[in-house]
Amino acid sequence: MNTLRPAAERGHFDHGWLRTWHSFSFADYHDPAHMGYRNLRVINEDVVVPGQGFGEHPHRDMEIITYVISGAVEHRDSMGTRSVVAAGEVQRMTAGSGVRHSEFNPSDEDPLHLLQIWIMPRERGLDPGYEQRPLALAEHPGEWQLVAAPAEATSARAALSIHQDVSLYAIQLPSGQQAAQSIAQGRAAWVQMVRGAAKVNGVELSAGDGLALSDVEQVEAEGIGAMGAETGAEMLLFDLA
Repeated sequence: MNTLRPAAERGHFDHGWLRTWHSFSFADYHDPAHMGYRNLRVINEDVVVPGQGFGEHPHRDMEIITYVISGAVEHRDSMGTRSVVAAGEVQRMTAGSGVRHSEFNPSDEDPLHLLQIWIMPRERGLDPGYEQRPLALAEHPGEWQLVAAPAEATSARAALSIHQDVSLYAIQLPSGQQAAQSIAQGRAAWVQMVRGAAKVNGVELSAGDGLALSDVEQVEAEGIGAMGAETGAEMLLFDLA
């Protein structure tokens, strides 16, 4: 079964320094019909103006993944981490028993465009942790790249480790090219379009759209739209228990 979450129907707020879109209920946006999907709790698309950002604030008991689309984010946290995550990189923070952090756009000129993703962990009170890794989507067009996987999946050391039975993939899919990813029986998938357009299991998606899939054996995608100077699509795929 396919359920489309159109980009235009997401929660949206314009705070001047921040424009944000919420695929699921978050902060002042509450929609009982969209409280998350399985263990996927939050997908926020944020655009932050130069020199602005989120001041220090607390989190706990959540796996937080930051996927930078363009620009860069400066991250600082109570674990002592000081880092800059640029476009083409991805970050994971385990909030666990409690952590404080801030996120700013360090540029004087360029906006920051990112997705922040929250996944509910399998247990509470974990030790806080941080990881950051580069992606290589442009070097491998048309191939699903594993971005994050369960911490116990020792064969996935090239991916971020998350404390939940969720695997996250990303792909840049040229127009006209197809790619498929198998989904095991009893599991489900969520596809989030980052940019461009694609047809996924027969449903046409554009930037910002989400698609929930259940009772499927695989996710079948085909790039169909323009993506900047190139053609095709960039998308995320969550394989969920």
